[in-house]
Amino acid sequence: MISGGIGAIVGLIFTRLNPNPTLSGPNSYGLFAACAAAVVAALVAAIGYWRSRNRVGQEWRQELARWTFAVNTISVVIVHTALAFLGAYVLFFVLSVALGGFSVLTFFGTLMMALTLGITTYLVFPSVARMNTQRTSSLLMAFVVLGTLTSAVTTSDPLWWKEHFSQLGTYNDVSSWIFNGTLIAGGLLVTTFAVYISHDMHALVSEGRLSDSSSPRTVSGLFVIMGLMLVGVGLFPVDVSFWIHTLSASGMAVVYLMLLIGGRRYLSGMPRTYFVASWLFLAAILGALVLYLVKYFSLTAFEVVVFALIFGWIAVFIRFLGAAGQRD
Repeated sequence: MISGGIGAIVGLIFTRLNPNPTLSGPNSYGLFAACAAAVVAALVAAIGYWRSRNRVGQEWRQELARWTFAVNTISVVIVHTALAFLGAYVLFFVLSVALGGFSVLTFFGTLMMALTLGITTYLVFPSVARMNTQRTSSLLMAFVVLGTLTSAVTTSDPLWWKEHFSQLGTYNDVSSWIFNGTLIAGGLLVTTFAVYISHDMHALVSEGRLSDSSSPRTVSGLFVIMGLMLVGVGLFPVDVSFWIHTLSASGMAVVYLMLLIGGRRYLSGMPRTYFVASWLFLAAILGALVLYLVKYFSLTAFEVVVFALIFGWIAVFIRFLGAAGQRD
């Protein structure tokens, strides 16, 4: 209610100061609404995530080191802020395409801003207040997919895919900032994701469902490395530092393979179906590599497939991790 009321006031003021703005483009209503949604999302995410550590089942977060909790909070806030901006921006962009030439009158500007900020609060607060491993995983998938698709749609070069996936981050325009920012924020969220994985795996070890007592530290540590590698890919686009970019991307792939191949040791006690799924993911990676080497796949196609397999495996891993905790 409060956010909606603030949105109505903001929308009224904006349309009064900028009569009949367009739905998208520079200085548009949609861009302003996306920025307003991002600000509201940042405030709601920060307050909600900080307060939620007192909720039942979340008390363990109070025992985290201050720097760990700070990094977690920053990553959660950044991702929700970016999602709010991208969601609003894409929505108004689609509306502008559907309603060509539409100008936002004061009444509609007031109403739409109220709805934009009200819905942002409605979606963000429950997300951060009930954060768990599954929700973090879903948030990661949604953020990375939306960010990369938005970058691909808005890029100044529609033929970027003829080069390689990382080409999206080399144009020094808004789409490149979105692409690189998505990778950096996504990497930070992976490190937060690792904290939740560690907590869940410690519980499984204490219940005797996982046999290796060192597995929580090992697996969460590998996820932290993977997250840092993803941050490196975004911080150093291929046109800024080819070697750091390539090493970061390769390092992420190596960690992924270590998690797949070392699963029998690190994750002994997981459902047998999980290991079957892991070997299928490994076979898919090798198959994609073969198709690339025989020139059936382009470099872009190969990178996209590997990227999708990594994040697809994360979703599968979390699902089976939950199943391991529910078995009798």
